[in-house]
Amino acid sequence: MPRAIDVHIHPPFDRGPAPPEAIEAFAAKYRELDIQGNLLATDARSATGRPHVSNDYVAGIVRTYPDIFTGFGSVDPWQGKLAIYEVERCIKELGLIGIKFRPYLQEFFPNDLRFYPIWEKCQELKAPVLFHTGTTGVGRGMPGGRGIHLKYGQPIPCLDDVAADFPELTVIGAHPSFPWQDEMLAVAVHKSNVYIDLSGWAPKYFSPMLIQYCNTLLKDKAMFGSDYPALSPERWLTEFEACPFKDEVRPKILRENAMKVLGLS
Repeated sequence: MPRAIDVHIHPPFDRGPAPPEAIEAFAAKYRELDIQGNLLATDARSATGRPHVSNDYVAGIVRTYPDIFTGFGSVDPWQGKLAIYEVERCIKELGLIGIKFRPYLQEFFPNDLRFYPIWEKCQELKAPVLFHTGTTGVGRGMPGGRGIHLKYGQPIPCLDDVAADFPELTVIGAHPSFPWQDEMLAVAVHKSNVYIDLSGWAPKYFSPMLIQYCNTLLKDKAMFGSDYPALSPERWLTEFEACPFKDEVRPKILRENAMKVLGLS
């Protein structure tokens, strides 16, 4: 059993699949750290026109390194029935275990009824869905934030509506959700099917409120995520050690909660 499960990492990718040696080095890093990683695909073609991190690419890495990686697929929600078909292909054919969305890049509100058939299919397949929430490093400090609209990452009403309307669907809010962190905490407390990952945010910047909730009401719902390569797992784990988390809560955040949410043995 690994010492930790990093539920939020991105594979090597630069306008096309990375060379085998880059993937091998990537896997070796996680093996050496004794961390199991959950790889995330990305598909925002309709909104951005940019290349995507394909589901087949992620599934290929998982097949090559099944002892180190699991994977979440991604679908472009604007592709309608094709998106629903791709959700089913990800789970049934590719062996991926969930579906990831980046609403601020894909430019959609998850509680828009046009996308409800996607959540219905994910619920049917018992596939967890992960949504990026809050602010993002994409476009940070650039004029106009590179056109990114942060409104798509607000937990209430978007994720709260989805969780309420699909009570058997596992919903994961990624990142500490700044500036709507309290909203995300409230949704996770109120909805038994909602969880949070702590990725993309150096633990030394975790708010007292976030730590308080993780130590108490959300001790079974918060999960370690680094957002590698944006933030290294080494840095995250080192800073996590220095934070005032309870000893009995640490293994839950680092491994046990992810095992339950992702269905890992």
